Amino acid sequence: MKKYLKHFVFLIFISHLYGQDLSNYVDTRIGSRDNGLESGYTFIGATYPFGMIQFTPSFFSPDRGFVVTQLSGAGCSNMGNFPVVPISGEVKTSPNRMNNFNNIQSVDAHEAGLLSATVNNNVSLSLTASKRAGFAKFIFNNTDKGTIVIGSGINSTEVSDAHVKVTSDTSCEGFARGGDFCGAKTDYTVFFAVEFDKPSIGHKVWRDANLIDSGEVKGPNSGVLFEFDTTSDKTVNYRIAISFVSIENAKDNLKSENLNFSFDSYREKNKAEWNKYLNKIKVTSDNQDRLIQFYTSFYRSLIHPNIVSDANGEYMGADFKVHNTLPGREQYSSFSAWDTYRTQAQLLAWLLPKKSSDMMQSLVDFADLAGGYGRWILANIETGIMQGDPTSLIIANSYAFGATDFDTKNAYFHMLRGATVPKLKSQEHEIRPFLSQYIKNGYMNASMLLEYTSADFAIGQFAKSALQLHQDSNYFLNRSNHWKNIYNPETKWLNSKFENGKWKPQTDDWREGTYKNYFWMIPYDLDDLIDTIGGSKFAEDRLDILFERLDAKYDDDWFASGNEPDFHVPWVYNWTESPEKTSITIQRILDEMYDSSYSGLPGNDDLGTMGAWYVFSSIGLYPIIPGVPGFSLNLPQFDHITIDLPNNELVIKKGNSDAHVIKSLSVNGEEHNSTWLDFEKIENGGVIHHNKTKPLNKWKIINQPPKF
Repeated sequence: MKKYLKHFVFLIFISHLYGQDLSNYVDTRIGSRDNGLESGYTFIGATYPFGMIQFTPSFFSPDRGFVVTQLSGAGCSNMGNFPVVPISGEVKTSPNRMNNFNNIQSVDAHEAGLLSATVNNNVSLSLTASKRAGFAKFIFNNTDKGTIVIGSGINSTEVSDAHVKVTSDTSCEGFARGGDFCGAKTDYTVFFAVEFDKPSIGHKVWRDANLIDSGEVKGPNSGVLFEFDTTSDKTVNYRIAISFVSIENAKDNLKSENLNFSFDSYREKNKAEWNKYLNKIKVTSDNQDRLIQFYTSFYRSLIHPNIVSDANGEYMGADFKVHNTLPGREQYSSFSAWDTYRTQAQLLAWLLPKKSSDMMQSLVDFADLAGGYGRWILANIETGIMQGDPTSLIIANSYAFGATDFDTKNAYFHMLRGATVPKLKSQEHEIRPFLSQYIKNGYMNASMLLEYTSADFAIGQFAKSALQLHQDSNYFLNRSNHWKNIYNPETKWLNSKFENGKWKPQTDDWREGTYKNYFWMIPYDLDDLIDTIGGSKFAEDRLDILFERLDAKYDDDWFASGNEPDFHVPWVYNWTESPEKTSITIQRILDEMYDSSYSGLPGNDDLGTMGAWYVFSSIGLYPIIPGVPGFSLNLPQFDHITIDLPNNELVIKKGNSDAHVIKSLSVNGEEHNSTWLDFEKIENGGVIHHNKTKPLNKWKIINQPPKF
C-alpha cells in the first residue's frame, strides 16, 4: 500500500510542478510516411527533450530494428546506430545486414517519449528514453526462448568499422564508425554499453553471413545476439547508453541516470520532462485534431539540437579530440542550420534562453576547432550540406530573441572571418563558396547570394546589438543590398548573372525552388523590394498568383508549404495594403496542408524547423527579419494562448472567434496599429488581445513595419 501511495503522491507533485499532461496530445506518427519533399521524415519512436538517444525504427531502415540515433525530419538517410530486434525463438542463421529482419505488426502507443508495438510473432515491445540512455521492455508472449539481436556494425547507411564484446551474461559493449549524409561522408565514432535485467542462457556473434559461437567480433555487418529463457518470466528489460567519446563514458552515462531497472521509472521521468517543456505554451481549443497537430509540432521543435556531451562533461570536438564543457554547460550537435535559422532558433531562444545559449556556445566551440562555422553539423562533423552562411544567422537570431549567455566576441570573430576571407574552410568544406566574386562584383549564383545577403544583414545587426561595432555593422548592412545587383528591371524578377555581368537564363541557380519562390527572400528589405517592382498593388498581385497553389515542388512556380525559402512569404502581405491576406493565407495553409495523419506534413520537418513554423503561425507571431527582435503578426488559430517566458507569462487572446482576420489589436492594454510588434514589448510577458472591440471594422494601420 505504501508503494502505491508513494507513486500517487509523486504524480500529484509532477502535475503541480509541470502543469497539464500535454504529452498525450503528441502523435509521433504524423509526418512519418511518404517520400521526397512531401514527407516529414519524422520518427515514431521515443526520445527525451534535446536528449542524446532517439529510440525508434529508423525512417530509412525500419526493417533492421529499433535504433538509438536518428535525426528528426532530415531528408537523407542518416545514423541509425545499434538496431535491436526481439525475436521469438532461436536465431539459427546470421542476421547479416539485418535487412527484412524486423516486422512491425502493429503500433500500439505513439506519444512523446513512448513507443509500444507488437513485432516479430507477437513480441510486445515498449521503448522510452532518458537524457543519455534508452530503455526497452520486451515481452515474448509466444515462446519459451526469446532472442535479442543487436547490430553493432550496422546503421542506416554504411559502417566502416565496428566492434562488440560480450562482457557478462547480462551486458555487452562496443562501437561503430562511419556513415554518410546526403552524399557527405560522416565518419563519426559512437560507443555503446548495454545491460539486461536478467542473465542470458547463451550468446553468439555474427559477421556477414557467418554466425559464430564467440563473445567478440569486429567489422561492419556484424553484431551480437543473446538468448533468454522465457518459459515462465516472459519479460526482458534492456537499456543502452551511448557516447561519442568512449565505452567507459557510455557506461558512466548509463549509471548516471540513477534509475532502477524499471521501465516505469524511465517512462515517468521522461513524461514529466516532456510535460515541463510542452507546458511552456498552453493553448485552448475545442478542436482535438488541432491540439494534436500543435503539440506534435511543438514536440518536434524540442528534439534537436541534441546533447553530445557525456555525464562527466566530455565531448568529441571538431578536431577529433576529447574536450570538456565548462561547469553548468552542455554540448550540442545536430544543427540543420540552413533550415532552423528561420524558425526554431528564435523559438528556443525566446522560451529557453539558457539552453539556447549553450547551443550557441556549442556552435562557437565547433568553429574554434573546425576553422569556422559549418552549414550542417552532425555529431562532430561538418557535412557541408546546403548553402549560404546559416550559422551566422542562427547565432544572430538567437541573440536577438534572448539567448545572450555565450562568447559573443568569439562568435563575431568567426562571423567576420567567414564573411570576408575567401576559401576559408570549416573542416573540409568551404564556408562561403564564390565569396571572392561576391565581394568583388556584388553578385554570384542567385539563391546563394540571397542567403549571403540575409547572413550579412544578420551579422550587421549582431555586430551592433551584441558588441556595439557600428562601423562593422554599417559595412555588413550596406553589403546586404547586393540583392539589388541581381534585380532584372526588364522582367522585374531576380536573376543570376554570369561573372561577366550578363544575365543567365531566368531558371538558373535556384536551390530547391524557382525564381518565383525565391523572389521574396529579402525579408530585411521588403519595403524597398516592393517599391522597386512597382508598389504595393503590383506586389500583392504577384503574391496572389504565388498562393494560387500551396503544394509546389522544387520546380513549380507556386508557394511551397514544405520548403524553407517560402516559409516567411505569407507575412509579406503585411508590407502591402492588404495585411488581412496574411491571416487568410496562413489559415489556408494550416487547413489545407497540415493534418494529423501519417502523411500530415507538407514537407521535411528538418530537425524542428517545420514544427516551429507551425507553432509561430498558430500563436500569430512570426520572426521574419534576420537578427531583429520582433514579430510580423497574424491572427492566431487558438482563442486563448499562454506562453511561459523566463520572467513572466504572455497571454494571447482572440476576442471574437468568428473573425478570420485582425480587425483590432491591443498590446498590454494599449491600442496597437501596426502589423509589426517589437520584441521588447512582450519580452517579459504581457497581454495581446485580438478583435476585442465591437463592432469590428477594417484594422487601422498607422505604423508600418520597420525599414532598414
